[in-house]
Amino acid sequence: MAHTDQPARRVLRREMAGTIGLLTDEHDFRAMLRYRSFTFDDHTAYLREVEAFLRARATQGSHTAVALFDPAEYAEFCADEGLDPDAAASRTRFTARLATTGPTLPYQGQPLTELVPALVDEAVRRGTREYASALLARLGACATCGEDLGRAAVARATALLVRILDTAPPGSRHLVVSVSGPPGALVSVLHADTDSDGAGSTRLDETEALEFTTVLALGLGARSPGGLVMRTSAPGSRDRVYGWRLRGGALQPLSAGEVFDAYCTDAESGDLISPESEVDYCRPPDLGDQHAAREHHH
Repeated sequence: MAHTDQPARRVLRREMAGTIGLLTDEHDFRAMLRYRSFTFDDHTAYLREVEAFLRARATQGSHTAVALFDPAEYAEFCADEGLDPDAAASRTRFTARLATTGPTLPYQGQPLTELVPALVDEAVRRGTREYASALLARLGACATCGEDLGRAAVARATALLVRILDTAPPGSRHLVVSVSGPPGALVSVLHADTDSDGAGSTRLDETEALEFTTVLALGLGARSPGGLVMRTSAPGSRDRVYGWRLRGGALQPLSAGEVFDAYCTDAESGDLISPESEVDYCRPPDLGDQHAAREHHH
């Protein structure tokens, strides 16, 4: 019986999904050195061992998700749960929670030099979306009709994004929205490309679109200043760059000169930058009547 059980157990191990919490930078790694049960002492060696472990699991056909391991959040988790932070079992429980609450990416054989930046970007996107959502929730309800102002702003942002994409030329679209806030600007990027099959359908990442719409909604609902710029590219055509300023809960078109100045001026030094060749800086297409999507009114 024991002989026949071994192959079955190996099969079960291959079918078990797992999550590993990764200390991506030297600072976080050093924060874990306070725990004697954490046996690594060199970050480079630690990353090398993690990568070997991930590759071994992938070779065995096992699925592994990678999550960001934050030592400060781990310490808070242990304090809230009454766990000993200097115990491997506690780290396992924290990592299990990360699998359901934190940003994770599946390991697909890529080197950590590719996976880590993607994981950090995913964490930044999630943090941006959650912070913008929290600020939208603070807008509360309309004193006149009781409508949720944050939800209304998301609906307006979604409608405006659809209009922007519908009026854009076909090809590759790169959109950036920025909204000023008390701690600093919130920035979100969206890639929206049209299919090459001639149908004109738009391909975009749902997570990117959700974050982008949430940040745009914050600018609309909170009437925060900001801007939205799009660059379009297509084979055989010059790139086009145009955009809008975000003022008073609405998108106002930038002139070609304003777009040129924005793209050809260094944001930090204010020095002029040579314009790119084969790029047209132009006024954006007409989005039509923004009245319905512009602001909450009666």
